[in-house]
Amino acid sequence: MGKLRGRIALVAMLAMGWALSAAAQTPIPMTQTDFHVPGTQIGNMPLANLRSASECASCHGNFNAAAEPSATWAGSLMALGGKDPLFYAQMTTANQDVANVGSFCLRCHVPVAVVTGHVAQANGSTLDARDKEGVTCHFCHSMVDPNYQAGVSPPEDQAVLAALAAVPNYAANAMFVLDPQGRRRGPRSDHAASHELLVSPFLREAKLCGTCHDVGNVAVSKQGDGTYQYNLLNTESPSHDPWQQFPLERTYTEWKLSAFAAGGVDLGDRFGGNRSPVVATCQDCHMPTVAAKACFFGPDRNDMATHDFAGAAVPSLDLIAAYTVGDPDVDPAHVAAGRAKALSMLQRAATVELSRDGADVVARVINQSGHKLPTGHIEGRRVWLNLKFYDINDTLLLERGHYDSGTAHLDEATTTVYEMQVALSAGAAAATGLPAGVTTHMALADTIAKDTRIPPRGFNTTTFANAGAPVVGISYGDGEYWHEQHVALPANTARVVATLYYQSLTRHYIEALRDGNVTDSWGTTLHSLWQATGRGAPIEMTTATLELERVFADSFE
Repeated sequence: MGKLRGRIALVAMLAMGWALSAAAQTPIPMTQTDFHVPGTQIGNMPLANLRSASECASCHGNFNAAAEPSATWAGSLMALGGKDPLFYAQMTTANQDVANVGSFCLRCHVPVAVVTGHVAQANGSTLDARDKEGVTCHFCHSMVDPNYQAGVSPPEDQAVLAALAAVPNYAANAMFVLDPQGRRRGPRSDHAASHELLVSPFLREAKLCGTCHDVGNVAVSKQGDGTYQYNLLNTESPSHDPWQQFPLERTYTEWKLSAFAAGGVDLGDRFGGNRSPVVATCQDCHMPTVAAKACFFGPDRNDMATHDFAGAAVPSLDLIAAYTVGDPDVDPAHVAAGRAKALSMLQRAATVELSRDGADVVARVINQSGHKLPTGHIEGRRVWLNLKFYDINDTLLLERGHYDSGTAHLDEATTTVYEMQVALSAGAAAATGLPAGVTTHMALADTIAKDTRIPPRGFNTTTFANAGAPVVGISYGDGEYWHEQHVALPANTARVVATLYYQSLTRHYIEALRDGNVTDSWGTTLHSLWQATGRGAPIEMTTATLELERVFADSFE
C-alpha cells in the first residue's frame, strides 16, 4: 500500500512540476541512485592503473595502419565516443528531461570517466582528455567476466569480483567490471607481452560487447501485463535484467536470440576476414581477422583480429571529422579509414532481390546481419527501399520511396520504412505534461509505437517480444529475416531498379535536438555540422535491377 501511495504521489508531483516549469525545462528530479547499476564504481580503480591509449600505441601502433590494433581502433566510434557531437546533443536533451541520466549515458560512451570520477557530473562538463579517449584499449583489456568460471577465467578474477558491492548478472547497461590493478587480459596463451597479461577467453565472447550494446531504461520497468511504468524516485531499478526494462537498444539481445548465437551461420566471405565462413559472435563480424602482427615486435599471426569495430557509423564519423579539425588527438587519416570500413559494413549488411509475379514486381530485402536491420540506438536510424520503374527509353514512369536531397525529406507514404519509434503512453503523458504518442523524449518513453526493422536469421516472434525486441506495425513470420514489397508494375515497364538506403541523421531528428536544447550550444553545433557534412544524406547499401523479359504492356494475354 505504501508503494502505491508513493507512485500516486510521484505521478501527481511530476504532472504538477512539469506544468509549473515547462518553460524552464526543469527535469524530473531523479538521482544517481535511480541510475545505479552493479559493477565497477567511482573509486574502485586508481587512475594510475589504467594506461592511456597513447601508451598502448607505443607497442601496438605505428607499424601497420591498415591492420594494427591502435590505428584501426583510432578510426572507430570506440575511440571517438568522447568527441562525438551527436552524443553530446543527445545527452543534453536527455538531461533536460531527467536529472542525472547523463551519468548513465557516460558509462558507455566515455567509460574511463568512471575511473576518473568525472561520470558523477551528468552533463559531462568535467570530462578531460583521458575521459575523451573513449572506450580505450586498456579499458576493454582489463575487463573481468562477471560470471566467474573455474578453470576458464583467470584465478585473479575471483578476488576482483568478491571485492565488489554488487556483481552484475547480465551483460547490459554498462555493468562492467574492471580489474582495479589494471592487469591486462587477452585471449592468447602463446603471447610474448612485455607486461603482465592474463589469459581470458572473455575477450572473444559476445557478452563482452553486450555490456554496452544492450541498453534498457533502468528507470522504467516492465509490468506484469507487458506494459512499462516509471519507477519510484530515488530508487534503484527493481531488476537489473535489461529484458525487464524499457528497451533503448537490443543489439546484443537480437544477436543472442538469433541463429548466429545458436551455432553460427555460413555467410561465405561476406564477414569475418580470413576466419571460417561461419560467423557466430560480434567479434567475428566487427573484428575480422587478417594476417598481421598485434605488436611491432610480436609474431606474425594469420588470425589477428583487427580492431575496426566497424558498424553503420558513416554519418557520425563525418560529423566527428568535421568537429575535430585541428584536434591533435584525432588523425583524419584514421577517421577516413574507419569511415571506409563502416561504409563497407553497411554495403554487406543486406541484399535485395527482385522478381516478377504476374503484374507485380516483388522486392525482397534480406537482412544479412546478426541482429535487426537497422539496429543500435533507436533514434534517427532508418532503412528503406527506393524503387524506380523505367520504360524501354529509360523514361522514369514511377518512383516509390523518393528522397528529396534539397529538403532532406523522404516520401514515407510510398515505401516501407524499417525503423523503431518510441512513444509516451497516456499515463506517461499525464505524468510529464508532454503529449502522448511518438516522441523524441527518449529518456521518458514507455511505449514502443513502431518497430518494423527486419529481424535476423533465427527470429521467433514470442522470444523476441519477451526480450523487449518485438515487431510492431508490421508482420514477420517465425524464421523470416527478410521483408517483401509487392508493387503493381506500371504499364510499359521495361526495367525496375531497387536501391536500399540507410540514414541515421534525419532532418526531423537533428532539428528536434537543436530546437529542444535550452541548456547549451550542442544542439546548434550539431545542426551546423549536419549542414556542413551533407545534411545526413542517405547512404546506398545495395542495389538490384530487374530487366523484364518483354515490355510490360497494358494487359496480359
